[in-house]
Parts: sequence; structure tokens; C-alpha cells
Amino acid sequence: MSDAHGNYANQQKIIAALCDPHRHARTAPPVKVIETHISWVLLAGKYAYKIKKALNLGFLDYTDQETRRYFCDEEIRLNRRTAPDIYLETVAIGGSPEAPAFGVQPAFEYAVKMHRFDSANLMDGMLQRGKITPQHIDRLAAGVARFHAGLPVADMASKFGTATLINAAALQNFEQLRALLTGAADRKHIAALEAATEAEYVECREKLEARRVQGFVRECHGDLHLGNIVLAGDKPVPFDGIEFNPTLRWIDVMDEVAFLVMDLLHRNHPELAWRLLNAYLEAGGDYGGLSVLRFYLAYRATVRAKVCAIRASQDDISRHAKSGEMAACRSYLALARQCLAQYAPALIITHGLPGSGKTTFSQLALQQMGAIRIRSDVERKRLFGLGMLENSRVLVGDIYSPEATRRTYARLLELARQLLLAGFPVIVDAAFLKHDERETFRQLAQNMSVPFAIATLHAGDITLRKRILQRRNDASEADVAVLDMLLSVQQPLSPSELARAARFTTEESPDSKGNAHAWNRLAKLLAPA
Repeated sequence: MSDAHGNYANQQKIIAALCDPHRHARTAPPVKVIETHISWVLLAGKYAYKIKKALNLGFLDYTDQETRRYFCDEEIRLNRRTAPDIYLETVAIGGSPEAPAFGVQPAFEYAVKMHRFDSANLMDGMLQRGKITPQHIDRLAAGVARFHAGLPVADMASKFGTATLINAAALQNFEQLRALLTGAADRKHIAALEAATEAEYVECREKLEARRVQGFVRECHGDLHLGNIVLAGDKPVPFDGIEFNPTLRWIDVMDEVAFLVMDLLHRNHPELAWRLLNAYLEAGGDYGGLSVLRFYLAYRATVRAKVCAIRASQDDISRHAKSGEMAACRSYLALARQCLAQYAPALIITHGLPGSGKTTFSQLALQQMGAIRIRSDVERKRLFGLGMLENSRVLVGDIYSPEATRRTYARLLELARQLLLAGFPVIVDAAFLKHDERETFRQLAQNMSVPFAIATLHAGDITLRKRILQRRNDASEADVAVLDMLLSVQQPLSPSELARAARFTTEESPDSKGNAHAWNRLAKLLAPA
């Protein structure tokens, strides 16, 4: 039941009264208020208090006091999963609208109480200032993968994550965009994007349903972009997940990852976008999700375009701000079309001894090419139930036996096939020291009519041994004894293989001037026929 004090007008009185710093214990003035379309956030000393507006906006209805309390509790529950040090408790507000007090009963309002953090540490602003490192991206990817792995799976009796629901949301975006963008050129672009999205949906429909059955629809964050991630020290901490609409958070985990990837692409950091995606995949192994990634990338970009168009249509926005929002809207629409159009499958395998720099090369290559990497060291351990950094000595069996190696290469081959079918360039990071191992992958590329290349990595013996001895926190477990054994059994590239190879020296950095010829050679080998 709605409370007499709970209407919007009384809430405005509460906010005005709570701006008095004397109402906040041990708080230095002044109190700052941040207002959004659904809430007020009061920044008071070391705490922040979020009060939900008593409004019905269609997609949410906060007009009832008990409903607001419930969603305060939900916000605490959901966000403590990723930011337990920020989200503290639901706090009651009693007294009167003119003289409100926290923690007083009976309550006529509720707030989410949080620890404050410095907004300068938000990842979107830090990226713009050049303060985000590759290590931040790796930690973010690993954290998201751990978060997703521990989430509850959607009940099959629910509507969450069904292909029909996903398609309806996508089509609604275009209906709303047509109402907001009335120019002929905009309408043309919207129509083209809608047609491309519908075609991709038809291609993905069965895959979307299969992923739901397989348990990939989970209770996610729901609004995971760089503006909702803060760095605590060097640890990325997601916050402000969606509490008001379960449909928006019970989604495919790849939908959530796509939002982050799209955000980085739109901010002109494709190298970080592909780094994050690959790090997430290596941590969790969800390579099957790439079959629906393009659809979700375009969907997320279209949603952001719609949000920009809505902001541009508001009456209280300046002409300059309106122009900026419309420019952003059109850039999101262009990105959505680009994501749907990028099909360029190609297959690269590495070739080199332990310590030759295969993983360093493939990391650089995947960021430059927008490729997906699969690593033998990681997939071998995954086959035996180990994490990438776990030591195989905890197992009874030998994961490096000939049979285990055969299984590992078979797994790499099947993953490569799936990824090529999904339209991605693929880098298989493995030693490939035997001719038959290389030949199997060459035949795969030939059968699928995709370009094929061998990136062969070389370093001197002293360098190889030094790197192996210095290796830390790496999936590879090869030691100097393994190096000596492989030196004696490796099979050099044949003349026909050399014709498909680009030779890199890793005595220098892979992107050094000395390797420029090798990169040019690789580009030519991968060029469409």
C-alpha cells in the first residue's frame, strides 16, 4: 500500500532536508546530490545514499513504499556479489519529510547505503585519460569469468533468455529509434541495420535456445560497461547492476561480455576489446558463445544508440549536448552494422619450441587482427579439469603423455573448426613440432576454404633456456628437460609448409622493425584469394 509520505513531492522535501550536513553524523559539508531519471544519490562524507524516486516509468514502478524497500534490498543483494565493500545495507528513513533521520522507525522511506569511492577511478574516465593497462583488462576478464561461473542458472520454466524474448527486445529498439530519428538518412540506416539484425537472429535462433538449455542464461549484472566499473587499487569492481527488471539481468553470459567488448570497440580500443574477450574465453572456456557474439554486439550497440537518441529528444538538453548525443547515436548504429558485417575466417597456427615466444606473438596478433586464440597449454589442462595456472602434478595421470597430446590437438582442431564456422580469424597457439599435427590443421583450412598460415617463432638456445627458467604464472609447464627432448624430436617445416609460413625472430619484440617483413608476409598469406 502506498504511504502518504511516499509520494514524489514529499521525496523532494526529504532530499532538500538531507542536504543539510548536520543530519549526517561526522560528515564534513557540503552534501552533494546526483540525480538520475530513477533516483537521487546523496554523497555525504564517506557514505552515499541512494533513494529511489516514487515514479511509474512503465519499465519500473516505484510508487509504493514497500516496493522501494524491496528493490533497495535487491540492489544490496545483487551488487554485493561483485562489490561487497561498497554496498552496505538498506537503511530506513523516519521522522518527517521536513526533518528526516536515518535509522529511525517508523520508516516512510528507504535508501541504499554505500561506501563512497572516487569517481576519478571509474574505468571509462581512466581509459580516456590513458590510465587503463592491459593488466587491468586481464583482471577484469578473469573477474567476470569467475562471477559468471558462480551464478544461478535460469529455470527452464521461466521466460528468461528465450529466443522469442530476445528478438522482441531487439525489434523494440528499432521501433523506438524510428520514432526518435525521423530524417531520411537516419531512417535508411535504421532499416538496413534492422534487416541485418533480423538476418543474424534467424541464423542464431536455434543457438540462442541451445545456450539457454545448456545453462548459459544466468542472473548476471545486466548493465556491465566501463562506467559501472571502479578500480579499487588495481582491481576492477563492477557495481550498479540492474535490480528493477529481472529480464534485463537474467541473460546469456555472452550478452553481458558483448556489452564490455562493444564498449571498448566504441571507445576506439579494439586491441583491449579483443584482449578482454580472449582472456574471458581462456578463463571460462565458453568458446561456443562466439556463435551468438555478433548478434549481441549489435544488440548492445543498438540499445546504446537508442539511449542517446532518447537523451537528445529531452526538452531540457542544450543544443550542444543534443548534437553530441546524436553524433554518439549514429556512431553506435554504425558500429552495430560493422559488427554484423565482419566475417573474415582465417587460420593461423604457431610453430616453435618452448620459450620461443608463441604466446607473446599470439597475444599481439589477436589484438591487431581481432582474432580468437586457443592455447594448447590451457586446453590441455581444461581437458583434465585443471585451471590454466594449476600444476598438473596434483593429478595421478600424465597430461603430457602421447595419448593426452593427441586428445589435446583433437580438442584444438574441433575448437578451430567451430570458430571458423562462426566467421572468426583463429590463432592456434601450440608447438606444432610434428608434420602430421600441422598437416591436420592445413587440411581443415583447405576443407573450409579459408586462408591458412604458419607463424614460425625462433630464438637462440640461450634465450630459450633463460625464458623457461624465468617463467612465472604461466599455463606452460615445459622445463629445460622438455626443451632438450623436443629439440631432438622436432620435425622442420617442409618446402610446402615454408611456402605458407611467416618467420618471426623473438630475440626482438614481435612488433619490432626487424619483424615488419614477417607481419607483411603473414598479411599476404591471410589475404582472401
